[in-house]
Order: sequence, then C-alpha cells, then structure tokens
Amino acid sequence: MTRAQQDALSRTALSVFRLNGQFLAVSEKLAEPAGLTAAWWQVLGAVLPEPLPVSGIARAMGITRQSVQRVADLLVREGLAAYEPNPAHRRAKLLAPTETGRAAVRRIDPGHAELAARLMQELGGQEAFDETVRVLDRLSRALEAVDGPDAPDGTPE
Repeated sequence: MTRAQQDALSRTALSVFRLNGQFLAVSEKLAEPAGLTAAWWQVLGAVLPEPLPVSGIARAMGITRQSVQRVADLLVREGLAAYEPNPAHRRAKLLAPTETGRAAVRRIDPGHAELAARLMQELGGQEAFDETVRVLDRLSRALEAVDGPDAPDGTPE
C-alpha cells in the first residue's frame, strides 16, 4: 500500500466518522418531538416494511445484535413494537412495529422531508443526491468485500 492510499483511507474514515456523528445528531433532533431516540427510530424504521428478527435488523444496520436487542426490548416495553412468532425460527422472534410505533415515525416525516429537501438543494439536485447515495453504497460494499467473512486474512465479520 502506498502512502497516498493510506492517506485516502484515513481521510475516508475520518469523513465517515464525522458524517456518522452528524447523522446521529440530526436524527436525535428529528426523533425527539416524536418521543423517540435516533436508535429507536433506526430500529423501528428497519421493521416498518416487514417484521424482522433482531439478527436481521443488526445485519441491515451494520451493528451488533446485542445493541439491536437492547433497543428492541425497550421499544416493546414502551409499546412501540411487539415480538411476533417467526415461522422460520422458533426462538428468534420477529420484531414488528405497533400502530403506536408507526404513528411515532409518521410524526417525524415532516422534519425528515424538510431535511431531505434541504440536503438535495445543498448537494445540487436530485441527481447529485442519488449519486452521493450510490457512492456511499459502493464504499460500504467495497469495505464489506475486503473485510468480510471471505477476506483473504480469514477474519470473521
């Protein structure tokens, strides 16, 4: 690896860490009026389309199963989600949003839509916004390819 490659990796990592912090901060602001935290919103958002097991949510979000389990248990305790039987796995229940959980996420929609519009404008339009998403997805897939379970060094994910 050349110094230029190492520097590019360092700059990329620092940018992503900063971006993560910025997204967490803005997500907290958006979620607070709905009585949610950013983490609660993230987990609820993952199961809005369909109920998922905790392990599936963790994979989709790129975080540990234990972190998702803690949030899922809180969501269930607060009545924002419920555990349902999983026909594919007797012990790994599915997490599904309740109507109260769906309503909480809907309360975030206006602020979310406003932020999306402002970001799109700042990035230079929808095409530029879409390209940003494609680049971030590509970076995520590339990192997964070089550091995933089949990585040459054999390290697990």
